[in-house]
Amino acid sequence: MKIGVLGSLQISINGLSIVPTAPKPRALLALLALNADRVVTSHTITDELWGATPPKSASTTLQTYVLQLRRGIARETPAHAPDIGRAKRVLATCGNGYLLDSEGGECDVAEFDRLASEGMRTAEKGDRLFASELLRRAADVWHGEVLVDVQAGPVLETEILRLKERRRIVVESRVEIDLSLGRHNSVVDELSALAVRDRTHEGLHGQLMLALYRCGRRTHALQVFQRLRSSLLDELGLEPSPWLHRLQQMILDTDPALDNGDYRLVSH
Repeated sequence: MKIGVLGSLQISINGLSIVPTAPKPRALLALLALNADRVVTSHTITDELWGATPPKSASTTLQTYVLQLRRGIARETPAHAPDIGRAKRVLATCGNGYLLDSEGGECDVAEFDRLASEGMRTAEKGDRLFASELLRRAADVWHGEVLVDVQAGPVLETEILRLKERRRIVVESRVEIDLSLGRHNSVVDELSALAVRDRTHEGLHGQLMLALYRCGRRTHALQVFQRLRSSLLDELGLEPSPWLHRLQQMILDTDPALDNGDYRLVSH
């Protein structure tokens, strides 16, 4: 089995897709795929598919969706005839819930988590070069927004937000490492694009200011601060955090501390 959720929903067995087109069975399979090899309770599934007001037929309808998914799995097994027995093992009933067995196959979200965790541990050990590589590889596992082609309910929306935040932390951590390694030229374009997409994210804007300054683009770095300040005031009614004001002043003063690879933004 091959499972992909970091982009469009892609789940295949022997290279053949088992993803349904109907919205609710598709959302059910997406939820099971995000939690591959773990039990998802029927209560959680009901919340995802129908929210706070499930129909009286929710339990029966859920069983129908599971049966439909199992038929799709059975059709893609290597046997000459559909193998519903194997399908029940792949999409298993476990107590009051269901489990999608990945059968040891590929799963992009599991690979992302593995690389991200290993990258963070490597950074803590002080191996910045290898940590940067691992964190970059973790971010590269993504092929778009999470489950971009699935009509997500409340449970999936929460999972999607969690994954997006984890990806943001991975990217921000890797950029911090790259800045410490003197790679400011290589991260400017990436940070500029991220800052456009997230106009009020202070961490990304601070990193962009520092990278631009180290590239000799002091004026552009100060302009980034002003754009961030305007966005924060317009959208949230807030001033930038004190550490960003200090960074702005250090740039105005051409403070030599900013050229030190060990300089840390938020800690100053």
